[in-house]
Amino acid sequence: MVELNGLEQFLVVARLEHLTRAAEELHVAQPSLSRTIARLESELGAPLFDRSGRLRLNDAGKLFRDHVERSLGELEAGRRAVDEATSGELGTVRLASETFLTLTGPLAAYKRAHPAVEIELHWSPAEDMAVRLRARDVDLCVTSQPIHADGLESTQLFDEAVAVCVPLDHPLAGRTTVSTAELADEPFVTARKGHWLRRMLERLFAARDLAPKIVCEVDEHSAIAALIVAGLGIGLVPAFGRRGATQAPLTWVDVDDPDCRRRVTLHWGADGHLTPAARLMRTTITNWDWNAGDPHEVHWWPARRA
Repeated sequence: MVELNGLEQFLVVARLEHLTRAAEELHVAQPSLSRTIARLESELGAPLFDRSGRLRLNDAGKLFRDHVERSLGELEAGRRAVDEATSGELGTVRLASETFLTLTGPLAAYKRAHPAVEIELHWSPAEDMAVRLRARDVDLCVTSQPIHADGLESTQLFDEAVAVCVPLDHPLAGRTTVSTAELADEPFVTARKGHWLRRMLERLFAARDLAPKIVCEVDEHSAIAALIVAGLGIGLVPAFGRRGATQAPLTWVDVDDPDCRRRVTLHWGADGHLTPAARLMRTTITNWDWNAGDPHEVHWWPARRA
């Protein structure tokens, strides 16, 4: 008989396609995880992974994964529905995003309007969000590029240009536009692998058979500005990040490429099982005035020291 814990472990292995990393994420021994997957395959009567070389989810595994995600999602939805019905409260809303700096305005407004609701924030790369939504691991996801997957609904929040940020004394500071080819030898300060900003930088260069010269990758995006000011390199910056940056000794140069744009999108499951708290969060985010921002919003850019 397939156990619930075994199904949950299978989904992690299916997502990572790597037993060692899956065992580390699950905090279990790799031999134990291998036995769980083997037992599951034995009960189903079919292998779920191709093991020639790197571990790969096969067609049977993908089919089973989709059913497991929906089944576990229904179980989680049932648990939360019972909890809300018995407590009489709005409950919890779980939001995943690649970055939360963009969302500080609507999150603060939501918390002021609904102080009793517990908000769970989960950082997640865009490629994991469809799985997390279908499995009801989160209620809503915000991505900086659209994701295309079955079983999801979405709405675009805003579309903005992404420019190159340089110090005022940089040779590009007087330019209005620059091509990707002209940036080939420039040192870049950017986000870690998996972040939308890093993926955009790599995609722009790869389209011209080039690779960016990355000299620094950071976890804290507010540090990008300080490192650019310090002269360590230049970096891509969304238009949203310019707010509150008037005191920083930096300037922005548009990239002459139509793909150098960020399209921020809100996603949720298409089955309509959002909790009341999640529906209120969806309304708050979709109705937010993204041009106006919020006085409590945290910016990417530090104020210039006197």
